[in-house]
Amino acid sequence: MADTKDKAKAKSAKAKVQAEPKFSKETYMWWYESMKLMRRFEEKSGQLYGQQKIKGFCHLYIGQEACAAGAASALEEGDKWITAYRDHAHPLALGTSPNAIMAELFAKATGCSKGKGGSMHIFDKEVGFMGGHGIVGAQVPLGAGIAFAEKYNNTGKVCICYMGDGAVRQGAFHEALNMAMTWKLPVIFVIENNGYAMGTSVKRTSNVVELYTLGESYDIPSEPVDAMEVENVHEAVARAAERARAGEGPTLLEFRTYRYKGHSMSDPAKYRTKEELEDYKGRDSIESVKATILKNGWATEEELDQIDEKIKQQVAESVEFAESSPYPEPEELYTDIYIEKDYPFIMD
Repeated sequence: MADTKDKAKAKSAKAKVQAEPKFSKETYMWWYESMKLMRRFEEKSGQLYGQQKIKGFCHLYIGQEACAAGAASALEEGDKWITAYRDHAHPLALGTSPNAIMAELFAKATGCSKGKGGSMHIFDKEVGFMGGHGIVGAQVPLGAGIAFAEKYNNTGKVCICYMGDGAVRQGAFHEALNMAMTWKLPVIFVIENNGYAMGTSVKRTSNVVELYTLGESYDIPSEPVDAMEVENVHEAVARAAERARAGEGPTLLEFRTYRYKGHSMSDPAKYRTKEELEDYKGRDSIESVKATILKNGWATEEELDQIDEKIKQQVAESVEFAESSPYPEPEELYTDIYIEKDYPFIMD
């Protein structure tokens, strides 16, 4: 009988340990605020695009916030980031001012790319964000190159290189993986697999649907990650970063995530069902973090509402900043192109 009671106690203790949060209060609170900022910023961006205040292409990150927040909490200051054109959220996670990003969306001179990049080309050297890139897969060899520079200069830093699921069909992806593993570069390749390359599902474009297995072709340690849970993202990136800093080379992570909006603002997303969308919304990463915070008594509903209100005000201020900022002067066409300051442009 005593033995049975001891086993029951042990089982109960084990269940209690498993129910404990994986990270500290500070980490969960940071995740909540960071992901809420991404969500509110993107919701406002979509609204402003509808009002034609933001022009050109605009790809929103709504639903995928954990992919950026979990990695930001796992990496170090000085590490480098590079991604494709769904690029508003990553610099927000790294601390870029919402004012500078919103001004860039408005093509204003006060934007983080001086109004010359727009939605698809956010850039902030100060936080290690090496840009959003508009050519599908073009950032993958660039990410490997950045990692090469970090290794060459013996900085101990890594590069995390994001791409969409459609980018893995590019030859440059395979070339970069081969070179990265051959040279043991400190790079973390991340496939943000939201299920659809623009409007075409992975199942319709590839015989290989377990995309992480593509890295195994090059003997790169590779794994799938349920990226609807921010804890999973943090843990996977932390393992990959530790490996990279130890000189063991690249890792390939397939973040299985979901975007609630279409590929871009012009996409009605008729290729998926409402049931599929609602199923993923039921697994929302922000709500999951909120539930953990409330369950552990780290904040009340009212306190979280106050955080949300602060973020709404922050986003509103970014819009006001963007609207009141000037457009670049015509002379800016000739700057930031060549390092040679007196480059002889043909002006006529």
